[in-house]
Amino acid sequence: MVPVTAEPVADRGTWFRVENGSAGSAVRRAAERLGDQLGLPAARIADLAIVAAELTSNLIKHADDGLLLLRPARHELDAGVEMIAVDTGPGMADLADSARDGHSTAGTLGIGLGAIVRQASWFDAYSQPGRGTVIAVRVFAGPDTAASWVGGLTRPLTGETVSGDGYAVRIVGDRRQVLVTDGLGHGPLAAAATDAALAAFRDAPAASPAEVVGHLHRAMSHTRGAALAVAEPDPAAGVLRYAGLGNITGVVASGDGRRRGLVSLPGIAGHQRPVIRQYDYPFEAGGLLVMHTDGVVDRWQLADYPGLAGRAPLVVAATLLRDAGLRRDDAGVLVARSWS
Repeated sequence: MVPVTAEPVADRGTWFRVENGSAGSAVRRAAERLGDQLGLPAARIADLAIVAAELTSNLIKHADDGLLLLRPARHELDAGVEMIAVDTGPGMADLADSARDGHSTAGTLGIGLGAIVRQASWFDAYSQPGRGTVIAVRVFAGPDTAASWVGGLTRPLTGETVSGDGYAVRIVGDRRQVLVTDGLGHGPLAAAATDAALAAFRDAPAASPAEVVGHLHRAMSHTRGAALAVAEPDPAAGVLRYAGLGNITGVVASGDGRRRGLVSLPGIAGHQRPVIRQYDYPFEAGGLLVMHTDGVVDRWQLADYPGLAGRAPLVVAATLLRDAGLRRDDAGVLVARSWS
């Protein structure tokens, strides 16, 4: 059997709306519990508490519509805690300056971002004056030096506790493949369909995206079904292989803002007998693959976000979800970067 490994991506996690001190305390306690469950050393749990406190304090003091996603992040041999803070506040003109100790925008000691950077195993952020800020942090037992080529996140429909959207990443043999799935409808049954797709994806043979989609379709017949798409970046060949069913948006975006849409065929994985077809697209160095569910409006343009294409894929995904995600539907975004 060909071994399957996973990138250090995380599960769907829990979203917190951060508007006051009680919400900040709830996030800190939840982060400490998660760190303990994942076996982080006591000293790193204390560092994690500092990160949670500073992130939530920033959201309370400066943000509009502040949200924070808390979830485990897993490498092959260890695990840590990931927090993604998202807001539509005033933003920052110079993140590097804001992270400098002593910098202040609210009469504080100005150690917030600096403290976050020091405690984090990995940190990245994007901010735009007038549009808000996204900060992504991971706290592992040690450094997290791997530059991940992929990142994603999902958010449930307002009022729901689970999302029917999901994503997964796998490395099987010499193939790197990603999946984005949208369970039919929303709520627990949609989440169950997506969970079935994610499990089948992890167990799928080392095969082309079209063959993997066929495998997922057969494995999901007991569910209400899902729209889904599988992509396989192959930077050595300069190609992206893609196969999709239903309303999953796939785009190859270049750093200068050009977009090329990817074809998904009509159908529902797990129902009837859909036509499955694979398409190959140019995917050159510096390109980004963006995949999202129909809970994200397909009117975003990377050209509207100067410098965003150079940030970590997770930060790109979180920024697009913030600005294009619908509150009346589950929403999910995955971004993968071509690597050399």
